[in-house]
Order: sequence, then structure tokens, then C-alpha cells
Amino acid sequence: MAKSTIQYHCQSCGSVFPKWSGKCDGCGEWNTLVEERNESRAPGQKRASRSRQIELHPLSEKNPEQKHQRFKSGINELDRVTGGGFVPGSALLIGGDPGIGKSTLLLQLVCLLAKSGRKTAYITGEESVEQVRMRAERLGIADVPALLAAATNVGDIAETAKRHPDLDLLVIDSIQTMYLSGLDSAPGTVSQVRAAAHELIRVAKSSSTSIIFVGHVTKDGAIAGPRVLEHMVDAVLYFEGDRSHHFRLLRGVKNRFGPTDEIGVFEMSATGLQQVSNPSELFLASRSENIAGTAVFAGLEGSRPLLVEIEALVAPSSLASPRRNVVGWESSRLAMLTAVLEARCGITLSGQDIFLNVAGGLKISEPAADLAVAAALISSVTGKPLPEASAFFGEVALSAEVRQVAQPELRLKEASKLGFEKAFIPRPLKQLSQPKGLTSAHVSSLSELIEMLGNN
Repeated sequence: MAKSTIQYHCQSCGSVFPKWSGKCDGCGEWNTLVEERNESRAPGQKRASRSRQIELHPLSEKNPEQKHQRFKSGINELDRVTGGGFVPGSALLIGGDPGIGKSTLLLQLVCLLAKSGRKTAYITGEESVEQVRMRAERLGIADVPALLAAATNVGDIAETAKRHPDLDLLVIDSIQTMYLSGLDSAPGTVSQVRAAAHELIRVAKSSSTSIIFVGHVTKDGAIAGPRVLEHMVDAVLYFEGDRSHHFRLLRGVKNRFGPTDEIGVFEMSATGLQQVSNPSELFLASRSENIAGTAVFAGLEGSRPLLVEIEALVAPSSLASPRRNVVGWESSRLAMLTAVLEARCGITLSGQDIFLNVAGGLKISEPAADLAVAAALISSVTGKPLPEASAFFGEVALSAEVRQVAQPELRLKEASKLGFEKAFIPRPLKQLSQPKGLTSAHVSSLSELIEMLGNN
């Protein structure tokens, strides 16, 4: 007879504990442990089915009956992030803050594919069919043969997918609202999310239907539910952006069929999300010249070069502990950079309030932004604007040395295309191809950068 055991699963990180406690030792969250009952087989109980040998296939063998070709979505920014389109039978997970535009983007995707002749279905567990229709009418995309349904029972959805093997794309909005009737736990719990995703992925793989899950996120920005959910799917995409800005970024953090860290840029408008083909030009559109404390960073997101403005303000502080407010960059990186400037270059920042902002609501994580941030801080301290039409990139070490970064030629080419005339870059190890109209100033250390800026 099956033996029943009780375990406690954290609803934030998915950690499992034998006893309940108020705080999860895995993620530090309070009151997130929920009791779940697991059925285990008794030691002497026989298996219900006998094992059988699996069939091994040569790597070079191709199955002519299987649909191998990717199909493009028609949204170039989305295709860039997915690696060139959707692979039949693949499973994708897209997460993002509430109201950021996940459902809007996927509804536009479903309708665009249906308009091009693909068979698509949008299943919602949070809205009614009429509410989805109203949103489609507002976006001006309601007159397409896309299929809609409002359901939360995974068994019903799986059976419907089996009866429509010609489905090209199935959207589940959201996986946290789905449930399997065979489990006693409530929708959204670790066991329900894991089991529901497993069942739907199994159906998608067997029918070569691409499936997209919408995932809720926690207050820290991570996708809610068990961490194993991200391991089960083929690609994990995050929809980022500040709702006070109209820019939205779709970032790929996992992709079995293409590169990671690619981004797609969208702009929120009254008719939905619009693609931004040249995001650098858009991020710098409202930039003003001859203002102290602003620098242009030539960044790289995946394989896409991106120029953004970094703003810094250094002001005297009346507090015992000066403020360090950072938006769009790592606060620990700023603390390191200010310590290097003070200890190695003699710039006093310990008694100053420092405010740093990446314009446009963009979030930067690569260390190549160190040189641009340092230039903005130096400009704010001295009150002297940086040279006009200049861009910066380079990683700063604890010794104040400026180090190499990846793909400098691609960054220089993007800066030249947007009309920049000078770039402050690390001293290259080999000769770089210089774009026409752009000169490079090679910087070995922050002290050398301060000297260069003082002479301009």
C-alpha cells in the first residue's frame, strides 16, 4: 500500500523541508512554506508497468515526418530573442512584472500568426473570452481566425490539444492559474505548477506544438513557483521595463535553440507594443549636450550594440551616511567605483551624495559600463561637461586600470553610425578597424582619463 508523507514546499523558491518553520532557509522569505502530501510506494510493492528497452537513434538520422523547420513570428524583435523563430514542439516561459505587457505581446503574436495562416490558440486562466476579445478590439487585431478559450483544468487543455494536432502555437496565460484535478493542493502551489507544466510540455512535444507559458514573478523579479520550472522549458524570457517609461525590453536568459542575453526592444503605444528597430537612437533622442554629469555608454546586449545615456549627480551631503541612489545599474558596482576614484585618483566622494541613473528605464549589468560611469562622476564633481559627441566603454579594475571588453569594434561601429566623433576606450591589444569619422582615445587608467578630460 502506498505510504503518505508530508513535506513543506516554499512557494517562493521551491525548497523542500520535512518540518514547517516561519522562515524559509533557502530564500529567506517568511510564511511561504505550504504543506503538501506525497504518495510513495511501499518497499515490497510491485511497479504497475514493466520496464522496456528504449530505441536509440543515430545523431545524423533525420525523421522526414517530423516538422523541423522554425517558423517566424512576424515580430522581428521577438524572433531575435528566440534565436530566429519558434521551434515546433518547444516550450517557452515568459515572465515579467504585472502590467508590463506580457499578455498584450502574446495576444499580438497569436493574432499575427493566425493572420499569416498559422493555427494558434490563446488559453487564459485569468480573464474571460470576452475580456480578451475587448483587448484585441482595442488593439485593432480582433478580425483574425485565432482561437480563444478560458480554462484552468490542465486535463481539459491537454485533451483539447491532442484533438487539434495541427496547432502551431498554444499560449497558456498563466501557468500559476492551472491545476491538475488529481492533486489536492491549490493552483499556484509548487506541486501544481510543476505537474501542470510537465503535462502540457509532454503534450506539446508529442504533437510538435510550440507552447508559451506566462509566469508570475515575485517581488524580487524572479519567476514565481519552483525553480525546476525554468529547467523544464526550452527558453526563459523576461519582459523588463519601468512602467513610468514607454520602453519595454524582452530579454532571453535561457535558450536551447539560440544565444542567450539577446534583447528585443518595444515601445508601448495606444495600439499595443511596437517594435523599435534602432533603440540606440531612441534612447538618446532627448539627450542634451553640454550638461555636466552625463556620459554615453556604448553597451552590448547579446549581439546587439546599444548606446544609452548615464546620468550622475554628486552633491554635498548633510547626513552621517551619504546617500547612494542607483537606478538601472548595480549599487555594489557603484560602491566599488567610488572607492577606486577616491583611493587611487584622489577624488573625494566619501562625504557626497551620489545619484546615478540610466536613462530610458534600461537596466545595465555588464562591467563595460564602468568607464562611462566614472566619466559621468568626474564630470559631475568638476562641473565640466564631457567632450561633445563622445562615447565611453571599458571595465575598471581595483587598481584603477581600464581593461578590455568584448567586441569593441561592434560598439565603435554603432557609435559612428549615430554620429559620435570620439570614443574613450581601453588600450587595445591588437589593431582595431576604425569606423570612418570616429577617433579613439586609448585609456590605460582612470588617472589618465582624468588627465584627458582636463585637457579637453
